[in-house]
Amino acid sequence: LPNLLFYGPPGTGKTSTILAAARELFGPELFRQRVLELNASDERGIQVIREKVKAFAQLTASGSRSDGKACPPFKIVILDEADSMTSAAQAALRRTMEKESKTTRFCLICNYISRIIEPLTSRCSKFRFKPLSDKIQQQRLLDVSKKENVKISSEAVSYLVKVSEGDLRKAITFLQSATRLMGGKEITEKIVTEIAGVIPKDTIDELQAVCQSGSFEKLEALLKNLINEGYAVAQLVNQLHDVVVESEDYSDKQKSVIVEKLAEVDKCLADGADEYLQLMSLCALVMQQLTQNT
Repeated sequence: LPNLLFYGPPGTGKTSTILAAARELFGPELFRQRVLELNASDERGIQVIREKVKAFAQLTASGSRSDGKACPPFKIVILDEADSMTSAAQAALRRTMEKESKTTRFCLICNYISRIIEPLTSRCSKFRFKPLSDKIQQQRLLDVSKKENVKISSEAVSYLVKVSEGDLRKAITFLQSATRLMGGKEITEKIVTEIAGVIPKDTIDELQAVCQSGSFEKLEALLKNLINEGYAVAQLVNQLHDVVVESEDYSDKQKSVIVEKLAEVDKCLADGADEYLQLMSLCALVMQQLTQNT
């Protein structure tokens, strides 16, 4: 087993994979002694890497299990969310990785490989976990529903897969919330929409229609209503982006102007700007783009 580096979007099974592999290698009783898992919530500064990880790495490991099965003569250190470690802590890890290579293997897990320093990535075998395919997610969700006796319509399952965008953890969490909400009744697409905070397609269509009408009063009323309904503007930005990009009602020039504005609004929202003002600014620009040709 080489040193490993797993990277890819959240909810695609990176941590589950290494934990399953470790359990397979060491069996249930040795698992605790042989695996050191440090998560983002644990302290992982340079001091911890120098002391805790080094001390764990220096222990020797035997090659047999109590049940007589063969077992690899090394230990595994799992550093989850390694991209949130400081560069100094990552640099401290580099020497330990080399020195203790006989008795310890490291598995780094992260979302963004670009945040891991080059010396560490070159010492690991890299595995990219891509967002899960719709078919796999559907099968898994149906499997979970069956085992938990959850009634769910097939449209709702497809919709769950769509809103979670390849993140199975997110999909299962939504399913769990929906089950709690319905208390044994069948889960429908409408319920999933509510739980996920997704803005219904009708609302997005209405927003586009109002922008095309060129009436600022109508727009203002609709946006106030949107905010009062409690929809997240960041979610609207995401959905509007997909609609605009895929739509054939806009010219390429209009698309480029609107998408640039979407990026600006997204940045402002991330910095904590006022949702209503940002939404107003965005929709006013869409309206301007749609009405200036006519």
